Amino acid sequence: MLPIENRLKKKKDFERIFEEGVTMKNSCFFLRLVKNELNITRVGFIVSKKVSRKAVERNRVKRLFREIVRLKMSEIKPGLDIVFIVLSNSKEKSFLELKQEIERILEKINTKK
Repeated sequence: MLPIENRLKKKKDFERIFEEGVTMKNSCFFLRLVKNELNITRVGFIVSKKVSRKAVERNRVKRLFREIVRLKMSEIKPGLDIVFIVLSNSKEKSFLELKQEIERILEKINTKK
């Protein structure tokens, strides 16, 4: 489970990311990120009903993303707020496929900033 200090929960934080953030995209998800004034990276996840009408499937996808990010948290530069906006084709992907996609985009983030 993702530690509490690394979770984005407040609506105003999500709004700030959508207003000021930089967007990156791949086949499974959009990623929006913005620098924060903290020494930690915080992450949020959005899985809409467009992904699946069933809450069970949406929650499963969220759990997969959270676990992958938790495993990769040490490799992410501190001081970022990140939101993953999951696309509908993510629910058909396996854990390893999602992990590779997330690793690829996190590598881009670490080289850019």
